[in-house]
Amino acid sequence: MPNQLLRSLPSIERLLERPLASQLSADLSRERVRDLLREITDELREQLSGETRPSVSSPQAVTELVERTLERRAAEYAQLSLRRVINATGVVIHTNLGRAPLARQAVDAVSEAAAHYSNLEYDLALGERGQRETHCQELLARLTGAEAAAVANNNAAAVLLALNTLAEGGEVIVSRGELIEIGGSFRIPDVMAKSGATLREVGTTNRTRISDYERAINDRTKLILRVHPSNYRIIGFTERPTVRQIADLGRRAGVPSFEDLGSGCLIDLSPYGVKDEPVVGDSLKAGISVVSFSGDKMLGGPQAGIIAGSKDIVDRVRKNPLMRALRVDKMTYAALEATLRLYERGAALTQAPVIRAIATTREEIGERAARFCESVARLTDKRLNASIEDGSSVIGGGSAPEVTLPTALVALDGGAMSAASVEEKLRRHRIPIITRTERNRVMIDLRTVAEDDEAIILDAIAALAQPAPRSAASVEE
Repeated sequence: MPNQLLRSLPSIERLLERPLASQLSADLSRERVRDLLREITDELREQLSGETRPSVSSPQAVTELVERTLERRAAEYAQLSLRRVINATGVVIHTNLGRAPLARQAVDAVSEAAAHYSNLEYDLALGERGQRETHCQELLARLTGAEAAAVANNNAAAVLLALNTLAEGGEVIVSRGELIEIGGSFRIPDVMAKSGATLREVGTTNRTRISDYERAINDRTKLILRVHPSNYRIIGFTERPTVRQIADLGRRAGVPSFEDLGSGCLIDLSPYGVKDEPVVGDSLKAGISVVSFSGDKMLGGPQAGIIAGSKDIVDRVRKNPLMRALRVDKMTYAALEATLRLYERGAALTQAPVIRAIATTREEIGERAARFCESVARLTDKRLNASIEDGSSVIGGGSAPEVTLPTALVALDGGAMSAASVEEKLRRHRIPIITRTERNRVMIDLRTVAEDDEAIILDAIAALAQPAPRSAASVEE
């Protein structure tokens, strides 16, 4: 039988002439469909030539199997690599899931900028070439209290630009307790070496005094650096100079001071449980010469690195040849400006998804979770059990590592299905749903789920409760 089935395997050219392949060729290209058919027939030929029993038993079944597999693989191929997912983990700024989701206003601004020509580098008032760096500058200056601001493609780039501009060929003083590493093996000492500056460590891991900085200043000192430990905390027997002490020392010594704020809060989030995350404006008000921070963390905007501070320093940064290599595009400017305008109007708490998620109370999430559990019971005819448990959300993204936000978790019990199986099926949904598992249950934290997305999760859960259809044979069987 296997030899007979092998002989009945249609040629690639005959398969390409069939209606399904013709339709897919119009969508993907004839060449890509040809390649997929070669992969499928090679696999099927290997299966039919093997010792295991074939999953098909007639020439007609062979052709049908090839076409079913082709249809599935074509659909997988047509799926974009970068896809929308639903974050049900409760990690507000989830680096693996793209960090901050944009506000609707920012999404609209990006769409407008992407679909049309824009005045990215054109001065509409003068009718001549302009500078892209002017976009967002005045808005950032107003919101942070800075004299000027510039935007790079992420905060690592902003740190590199500031160090290279201000300290190339000289020394940068920094506390040993601030020589941090963040995600992706980005280390302060490494970026300092690339900037052309020399690291001058002072103090100890847990205790550094302002006098340590004072003693380290010499003729080669070009910058005093302060790094906010956004992704870790040293507790216990510790000491660290204040922002004002660093700024005052820099002024007395005639050396600029630079603070890498990391996450970059524009407003005080301590009323919502986020402690020890400095507000950008407070550092500049204390006298720090220049700061840098991320756009897609606590700010809730697009990936960007923002440099804000004295006009003299920001102008020097703009003239650095590296600025062109690290600059942002029109879509980033569009998203950033729209996000910043939410802060300007006092609307960030309700309209910027990250800030709104942080500010949402446990009671508000609990009400949503109760309605969600009722919907699960109704849609699954109680074949799956969903209950509410107290839990914690986290900020994530290397921000506020000690902060936990009280939340109401939906605990989903898959019955005969294991938590791992339920988690995988949700993750493989047409719109992937990312959850976490605890004690053989899938946990859903609605803090990070948009209300409009609840229906998608409920549809996926309802599908889990349906009896599994008899699956057709496939090459993988």
